[in-house]
Amino acid sequence: MTGWRLEVFEELPSTSAQCVERARLGEAAGLAVMALRQTAGRGSRGRVWQAPHGNLSLSVLLRPCRLAAEAGMFALLAGVAVAEALEILAPVITTLKWPNDVLLGPGKLAGILIDAAPAGLVLDWLVLGIGVNLREAPRIEGRQTTALGEHGVVLAPQSVAHAVLERLGDWQDKPAATIREAWLARAHPFGTPIEIASGGRLLQGSFAGLTPAGELLLQTENRIETISTGEVLLGPP
Repeated sequence: MTGWRLEVFEELPSTSAQCVERARLGEAAGLAVMALRQTAGRGSRGRVWQAPHGNLSLSVLLRPCRLAAEAGMFALLAGVAVAEALEILAPVITTLKWPNDVLLGPGKLAGILIDAAPAGLVLDWLVLGIGVNLREAPRIEGRQTTALGEHGVVLAPQSVAHAVLERLGDWQDKPAATIREAWLARAHPFGTPIEIASGGRLLQGSFAGLTPAGELLLQTENRIETISTGEVLLGPP
């Protein structure tokens, strides 16, 4: 890809919905859609992601030459790219929480949402939706959230968008093993106590790493479980 085609809108219901619609109509890879205000954004597990003016709402369209089974790896890739971009622009140190959260301290600072369509065994297109709390953090019941503004950091959404796109451009063609290693270097330490709400179950154990495909490994009393989807709650390291 030679560059991103960034389109900035004053307001959209959802940047990802815009990207998905364009992908289905045959839009080429490299489209990036940003909204200064997003009125109907989507978060993980069906939540509404509030995105007032001053926060970043950005979605990008990719057509990667990857197996459809590797789609989940892009959440890890995007997390690394967002963390790097924020640390380039601001004096902060972020961490990553599986599968799609960027944290500042204990609070969620940014999240990633993936929409994808396969063409047989490979991906036809993939949309990365990225939300970063720059000015204001949405309140989510049972979750800690934070914004850069709460830490005395003021960044313009356009500046963050350009930095994120630059880092995404550097990461998108990296091998899965390289992405996995970079994510692990920024994640909670091995052995961190975690709880996972998955498939109607609450699983408890400790963080044991990631599979080659980016699934979470949970060490329980007598075995290691592979988790492909779920909501993670971190305990103290």
